[in-house]
Parts: sequence; structure tokens; C-alpha cells
Amino acid sequence: MMSSAPSPSVGASSHPGNDLSALQEQVYRALLTRLDVAHLAQLDRESLEMELAISTMAILESQGTALRTDEIRRIVEAIRSEVLGYGPLDVLLNDPSVSDILVNGATRVYVERGGRLQETEVRFRDDTHLRDVIDKIVAQVGRRIDESSPMVDARLPDGSRVNAVLPPLALDGPVLSIRKFVKDRLSLADLIAKGSLVPPMGDFLAAVVRARRNVVISGGTGSGKTTLLNMLSENIPPTERIITIEDAAELQLRQPHVVRLETRPPNLEGQGEVTQRDLVRNCLRMRPDRIILGEIRGAEALDMLQAMNTGHDGSLVTVHANSPTDAMSRIEMMVAMANVSLPPAVVKQTMASALHIVVQVSRLSDGTRKVVGIHEVVGMKDNFIALQELFRFEQRAVDETGRVQGGFVSTGNRPQCLPLLRAQGLRVLDEWFRPQEYPLPT
Repeated sequence: MMSSAPSPSVGASSHPGNDLSALQEQVYRALLTRLDVAHLAQLDRESLEMELAISTMAILESQGTALRTDEIRRIVEAIRSEVLGYGPLDVLLNDPSVSDILVNGATRVYVERGGRLQETEVRFRDDTHLRDVIDKIVAQVGRRIDESSPMVDARLPDGSRVNAVLPPLALDGPVLSIRKFVKDRLSLADLIAKGSLVPPMGDFLAAVVRARRNVVISGGTGSGKTTLLNMLSENIPPTERIITIEDAAELQLRQPHVVRLETRPPNLEGQGEVTQRDLVRNCLRMRPDRIILGEIRGAEALDMLQAMNTGHDGSLVTVHANSPTDAMSRIEMMVAMANVSLPPAVVKQTMASALHIVVQVSRLSDGTRKVVGIHEVVGMKDNFIALQELFRFEQRAVDETGRVQGGFVSTGNRPQCLPLLRAQGLRVLDEWFRPQEYPLPT
């Protein structure tokens, strides 16, 4: 029991912050030589935490160090984080308001909260300490990072995505980027309440998914593509078989018949890689009703377009692009990566036939994320893929607090797919598409 552990001397501390960190490092190193790893492996989490606390207190007592109660507590908690967690990162990983953690060397740690970057007071002792945490993360997924292989992608047990870069590529010390896994999915009502879109836009997108139209979600990094993809997937009937393909699993579908596939990087010998193109080709043999591709990145674009054109309607994909026109150009470019000799006109015609709706999302200057445009693919015009704008967000100003001012606009264009949606018994109102503006919620 913890009460049986010796108590370090409690009194006025003579240890300022830096000295306390040094003491913590000494205790941690002593703890590593003292603990029986084989014994610890047999303990449950609660017993393991108790064992660590007792051993830490014993080491402090043996050193005869005078510490305040709060300093003792800080050292015990820091040691627990070092052994069982990810050291200084634990406080940020456990903070639900943090979406991204960005570590630029040992002494510069930033987070994203509410769409905005903030520097934190979290620090590592030095680059070696940061490197130890990176090694721990990477080792848990069977990867390796060192000077000969100084970049790596990994994933935490909770699904958070990790990227690390070491010197000499990172000039100012190890760099660590963590995109936290969002456990709570946002619904359409949540996105409307946040001002990400307005009800007619959400209702139209829901109808499009139910009618098995192929949808492309386009946007930059951190713009909310995956969040919107999760929301749209809610409209897929539970009777359908869905296959998802991702580089790093993030989607959280709730339907009962979902098969999740994830790519695999090559091993240390450079063997065993499984790409998104491999998975797209294989999933066509798995009788999918729908295919959801987390993000089109390369040659799999051709296989996905062919699948959409050969009976796999209702597919959902995302692409990294800054506008619907850029999205079309990027997909066309990625088709060329498949090393198949197709005339550009044929590629464009294939895209115009396979893709139906393009949704553009963006993170604005105030950190908010919005659906800034919904476009319909309406065929070819003058050898270009023709897009018809249905809805857009118009930014008009930024107020004194930095908040973006503007509103959503229905352009007045009537979707060509409207008869198809209604033929399937879906409720789609003409008034959604009349020229009008929807102000942002206050």
C-alpha cells in the first residue's frame, strides 16, 4: 500500500523549477534501475501506478531531499507520465479542447484550440527527453526512427495520428506533430449550430448521399474534411455494406455492416507495403455497396473513378485542394500517376461522368470551419469539367474581435439532379435553391 512507503522530508523547498526538473530526471533514472520489468508486466494499471508511486517516494526519501507536498506530488505525477504515458504530452493529450499538438524542439510546444494556434508552457527537459518520447511512440507501432530514417508516421493507441522528424532534416531539434483523434462525432445539427453550414445545405447534402450520388469533399489541412465525411455517412442506410479505405483510420461510421481497411507502410527491409490503390482494387472483390476513401492521394484515383462508373454509386472521397476547380485538377493529375496512357479528354470525361457533387470546406482566419461552397458537376464544356455553384459562403468583413462576418448564399441555380432525388422519394424543396442569404448564427 502507498501508506507503507517512506515519506520524503517535507518542508521549505530549496529547489527552483530547473532544479526540480533535474531532480525528477535523477529519480526517473534511479527508478529505471530499481524496477523489475518482468514483475511490472504482470500488474494491472492500478497496481502499476501504486508501485511507481511507492518506488518514487522511496527514492526521494533515500536522497533526503526536502520538498514541499505539492513538489512531491508533481514529481510523482511526472514519473507516472514518463513510465505509463508520454511525459509532458499527457496533459495536452488529456485536454479535450486541444485538437492538434505541435512540438518544435524541446522548448516550443504549441496546440490548436478552437481553430487557433497557441503556445503552451509545456516543455521537455532537452532534445534527448523529446527523442525518448518519440522513440516510445514509434516503438509501440513497430516502427523505427533514427538518423538514417529520420521521418516516420505513427498512431497512438487512441487513434491519434503522429508524424515525427529528426535532425538533420529538422534543423532546430526533433519535431513532433499529433492530430488528436476526435472521439465524439458531430451531427448535422452540431455543424449548423457552429455555423459551419445552414439547414438547406445540410438537407441537400443528406439527400444527395441517400440518392447514391458520388461526393467529393475538398479542403485544406485541418479544414474539417473528415468531420464532414463522418456527418454525411450518417445518411447511408444501415442495410448497405460499406468499405472504408484510409491511410490512418479516422472515420467513425455507426452502421452495422462496415469493413475498415488501412494501408500499411513498408517494414524495416522496405518490404510488405500495402497502398491505397492495392486496397481499392481489392475492395472491388469484396462486394461493397459503397466505398469511402479517406483521401485521394495518388494512382488510386483512377481505380476509384472506374469503380464509380461501374456500379459503385454513392461513394464518398476527400481530396486536398483549395477550390472545387483545384480539386478537379488534382484528381486529374493523380489519375496520370497510375501510368495508364489515357488521353486528357478521356480522363476529364470519366471524371465528369463519375463525380456528381463537390463540397468545399475551409478553415477561416478566426479558426472557424465552414462549408464555403457546394457545386454540382454538370458535364463537359469547352473540354473542361463544368461546375454549377449551388451554395457559397460570402465573407464580408472581420470585426474588432477577429471574428469573420458574412453569410451563406443560395445562388439561385437549380440542381440538375433534382428530378433524380425526387424520383427516389426524397424531400427536396425548391425554396432551398432560390436566391437568398442565410446570416450566420449569433
